[in-house]
Amino acid sequence: MHLQITTGSSSRNPHRILCILCVLSTLQLLLPVSSPAESAPTYVDVTAEAGIDFIYVSGSVGEKYMPEAMGSGAAFVDVDADGWLDLYIVNGAPLPGFQVDIPPVNALYRNATDGTFLETTAAGVGDDGYGMGVATGDYDGDGDTDLYVTNVGANVLLRNSGKGVFTDATSRAGVGDEGWGTSAAFVDADRDGDLDLYVANYLVFSVEGHKRCMLGDIPVYCSPTTYPGQSGVMYENQGTGQFRNITRAAGLYTTRGRQLAAVFGDYDADGDQDLFIANDKTPNFLFRNGGDGTFDEVGLLSGISYDEKGVPESAMGADLADYDNDGRLDAVVATYQWAANTLYHNDGDGFFSDTTFPAGLGVASIPFLGMSASFLDYDNDGFLDVFATNGHIDVNVADFDPAATYLQRNQLFRNRRDGTFADVTSASGPGLAAIKVSHGAAFADYDNDGDTDIFVSDGNDEPSQLLRNDGGTHHWLCVRVIGAAHNLDGIGTRLTLEAGDLRLVREVRTSYGYMSSSDPRVLFGLGDRERVDRLHIRWPNGQLQRLEDMAADQFIILEQPP
Repeated sequence: MHLQITTGSSSRNPHRILCILCVLSTLQLLLPVSSPAESAPTYVDVTAEAGIDFIYVSGSVGEKYMPEAMGSGAAFVDVDADGWLDLYIVNGAPLPGFQVDIPPVNALYRNATDGTFLETTAAGVGDDGYGMGVATGDYDGDGDTDLYVTNVGANVLLRNSGKGVFTDATSRAGVGDEGWGTSAAFVDADRDGDLDLYVANYLVFSVEGHKRCMLGDIPVYCSPTTYPGQSGVMYENQGTGQFRNITRAAGLYTTRGRQLAAVFGDYDADGDQDLFIANDKTPNFLFRNGGDGTFDEVGLLSGISYDEKGVPESAMGADLADYDNDGRLDAVVATYQWAANTLYHNDGDGFFSDTTFPAGLGVASIPFLGMSASFLDYDNDGFLDVFATNGHIDVNVADFDPAATYLQRNQLFRNRRDGTFADVTSASGPGLAAIKVSHGAAFADYDNDGDTDIFVSDGNDEPSQLLRNDGGTHHWLCVRVIGAAHNLDGIGTRLTLEAGDLRLVREVRTSYGYMSSSDPRVLFGLGDRERVDRLHIRWPNGQLQRLEDMAADQFIILEQPP
């Protein structure tokens, strides 16, 4: 997430950066872009009219404490099981010297089903820790979705006791890790029918151990490598409402990383969930699942640990999905300013290649500091696009990098359906015109109209954004799966859809991007196809199912056969 910075003077040349920016701007003008007609859906900022007034509090007092630069995530989650996605937003907390009358807490907004939300934080979800991220899943298999909140310090498990009323179950469950938690994800790692939990950790930090770093005489945030790394934690679900720490036994213990994103997906299509971890200033990890919930780290051998220059990325948010419809899960990673967000193509046989620049994501993303990067089909044409949140971490960045800005715009890249992307931000509605400091992004069809909306968790102590997708005319199919045993959300289920010449592979997941969780339903874009020929389902336990001949433009629910 950070450039390498040490105490003392800097060798960076602002004039050289300015020249680079001029070249990049020229190259961007030469790139072909999609016309507005091709990117008909537009995003509209409806935050105020939806009744969302959340403001993130960083607690910053100018001391450059590491947590204040990180921002937070959010989750679209149906807490009351009414079929409409509610919104949970993670907040920061005061740091030493920060004065506030009312301590900031995390917030829950209940979907009123008419395009508006009602704040219901009193439902037991207002954790007041220094929040980072949130994972969603029904860990106890009682039919409602629970929340796991990561903090700088002790994490919190909020058990949904029915209809969106929560109680703190952290102590009983044994999952109150006290590291610097970032991303977390529920997953059936060992395929035993219940949801396990992985928690990514960043680095060892305390206010008392805070270090001051300078570029010349300018204060800046330290490089993450200034502090020791922390291992993530794998908790095995015991099926009793309790978990067991199996990090070492599962082969996941390592302090070599600075973990910010943790995304599960079956990248090798062998029927189990593997784990990709995006690390800040250290090589990324790819943990291959051996089929029983034990993992081998294969990042270097697979080609996903380093970018094409052989350099560890300042990686933040990340995602796994099949952007070119070849049936294999690819990866996208958001990175620091003056480095491109990275696209890794899954070549098969366990190997990835860096296709960032040939795919058209390189030049356009270099001038921005990317915090989150995720795949979505915003126009329902059947090909996954990319959304990236941007914003610098140093409010005083212009003092040491005159070519950079603190406030930045987010970016939407449209998939051209040939393996390349075009930046269509300026042609995709007024909601994407805002210049802010954005961090997490959560995705859902919150208004149930058949297209993907976005919530952006903004920092800089200012309001976040709810972006409504005013979609085009393409067809779609939205699938909700209900799994067996204790994995009722069916997390890890693989769906393969066939409609004419279109073949799409998607997996049921909630945790991806930057410390955020999204709609567990799978929204397939179908383009101009009015029917689905076949839908193949591979349930997490390996059970196979097939449905045939379905009409487009509908919501369907699939229950795992006994």
